[in-house]
Amino acid sequence: MELRDQEISIVGAGIGGLAASVALAQKGARVKVYEQAVALGEVGAGLQISANGVAVLEALGLREAAAQLANTPEAIVLRDYRGGEVSRLKMGATAEARYGRPYWQFHRADLLRILEEGARSAGVELVFDHQLSGLSSNEAGVLMEFEDREAILTPSLIGADGVRSKVRTLAFKGQAATFTGQVAWRGLVPAERLPQGLFENAAQVFMGKGRHLVVYPLRGGTLINFVAVEERADWAEEGWNIPDSSENLRAAFKGFAPAVQTLLSAVDETFLWGLFNHPPLPRWADGRIALLGDSCHPMLPFLAQGAVMGLEDAYVLAQNLSVASTFSEGFESYEKARKSRATRVQNGAARNAWSYHLRNPAFRGAAHKVLSLVPSGALLRQFDWLYGHDVTKRG
Repeated sequence: MELRDQEISIVGAGIGGLAASVALAQKGARVKVYEQAVALGEVGAGLQISANGVAVLEALGLREAAAQLANTPEAIVLRDYRGGEVSRLKMGATAEARYGRPYWQFHRADLLRILEEGARSAGVELVFDHQLSGLSSNEAGVLMEFEDREAILTPSLIGADGVRSKVRTLAFKGQAATFTGQVAWRGLVPAERLPQGLFENAAQVFMGKGRHLVVYPLRGGTLINFVAVEERADWAEEGWNIPDSSENLRAAFKGFAPAVQTLLSAVDETFLWGLFNHPPLPRWADGRIALLGDSCHPMLPFLAQGAVMGLEDAYVLAQNLSVASTFSEGFESYEKARKSRATRVQNGAARNAWSYHLRNPAFRGAAHKVLSLVPSGALLRQFDWLYGHDVTKRG
């Protein structure tokens, strides 16, 4: 199907939705992105983009712009909760030499800005303040209904509206999510509030009984990003913007390393969200409608691949549509190309949660001892299937 002048609508201006808009517009499609927020702002905190995600940014012509705002960590360091080093996975030049591209960290707002500029440059129309409320489809296309807005008929629709996807609910009737027994705090601390050199240029994971904390620098080291995960019996909400008291955060990680205590003592604002498992959808595509990213395969954050999978989906979707005869055929071939990999990453992320939270002190100590004996190179090889995958070379 020749994409030139084909009209495609996307719901959701997140990482995956904007990347898809760029990929499709660069192939000549007329793309409109509908976003419920009134604008893209300083929303969210840090995210990590491994080499497989950088490959997509490069293919979209955005690598140079992204490099200006990215942080390149020298290592991923696993520590026990008291701060002792368990294992060090060399990144930086080592990872770039192995995979041909760097491993990057961004403030989410910075990566969104890069994708937004790429989308506008490609001719994408961004439509804000549109909350999807209904969907119906027929031979003419997909009718999108919005709260307090006129309904819009579109030839095709891509749902990229995240973990609580309205498109998924309306068009695919996905099962309800189940609570994993874990909640996570996130936040940012200006580095100027902390002692100089408190944290090295690395993604560090402090692992303890039933909880762990990840910390890494952003924006040239001027911000320190953290994500702190705790096992908990119950939780009702699922989202990124639920304010919580920093005292609750500090209480949950009392007894962790002095560096962690110093960091958390400087936290003024934090947000809490519940981590949920979503049963795999039987289908990601149905006629003129398809899903991508967190809307169809939301995953736990323990492999740092949520945003990257959205980037991979976006590129593969555009490639498959460009060689298909119809939207339906293109969407189905995209699903077939992506489902097994996304599922593997989902499962890998879920397994990591268990390994970070070992409760028995003796078992935890033994496991950490074994891990400490594994050479860094051997550790990095375990991620070849993930970081070394390049969707831009696979059509």
